[in-house]
Amino acid sequence: MLWERVLQGDIRAAARLMRLADDRSEEARRQLAALFPHTGKAYVIGITGNPGAGKSTLVDKIVKEFRSRGRRVGVVAIDPSSPFSGGAILGDRVRMQQHSTDPGVFIRSLGTRGNLGGLSRSTADIVMVMDALGFDVVLIETVGVGQDEVDIVRTAHTSVVIMVPGLGDGIQIMKAGILEIADLFVVNKSDRPDADRMVAELNAIQTLSVPGHRGPKVPVLRTVATKSEGIAEVVDGLEEHERALKAGDGWGQREQARLEEMLRSIVHEALSARVERTYAQLDSRTAVSQRLLSRELSPYDLAETMLRELTGIAEDTG
Repeated sequence: MLWERVLQGDIRAAARLMRLADDRSEEARRQLAALFPHTGKAYVIGITGNPGAGKSTLVDKIVKEFRSRGRRVGVVAIDPSSPFSGGAILGDRVRMQQHSTDPGVFIRSLGTRGNLGGLSRSTADIVMVMDALGFDVVLIETVGVGQDEVDIVRTAHTSVVIMVPGLGDGIQIMKAGILEIADLFVVNKSDRPDADRMVAELNAIQTLSVPGHRGPKVPVLRTVATKSEGIAEVVDGLEEHERALKAGDGWGQREQARLEEMLRSIVHEALSARVERTYAQLDSRTAVSQRLLSRELSPYDLAETMLRELTGIAEDTG
């Protein structure tokens, strides 16, 4: 079986299962379900930030530092999908070519395929396969658009937010809600003139009372990824956060949150597919799309009809 070969460390089998997962095949669902009991060991780190923040370069350097410490690293690089072909623009894999011959590194690029928030539908599945392969650390690099920060905090044990001097002030940081999800701030390109100001703002804002903030003061670190400056300190910070989570209840709480988000995603996707099929069937039988357009039928009444078709129970729409 494919999942058994993954547990034996078969990279080809893992790559095939990842492909099946990204294609949302029924075979992938069965294989992943069998694989699930053998997972739960990998430390999952989400890395997000605005486009142009240098995420890919920083991830590349973080991988190298983790490898120097003897840890096996998987990378899930979320790339924007082409609006024409639907395929991923695999820029991250190109940038990380230096790791291609290292058996202790596995890089998988995924396209968003139009998924809101910038995370691919199959991100959690790919992370699980890397976990089963025995990778100690899995890095998820987001596209850096929309609700990435909100999405990544529900997918990772530790969330790293990368900031760049000159792209926004403290008030905008607060508006974005970043303080509520960051476990580690990294001010990249910190050789720029406004770096000191950004670091000071990030530290100062944390003295305010921020509803929903998840814990103690978030460390603010400085890097110049292109020069490999500050990378060791970032990995020190990540490993310190990992130890803190495992020393208390944090690890279990975040692992539970990850799995609950995974469950919601699976159910939501399955229900969405059923809704689309039900609508198509109703349209073929009673031309509901034209009846909606002519206002003969309201979306509210149609929703109740569809819910009855889906569940056999008429919902109260009032």
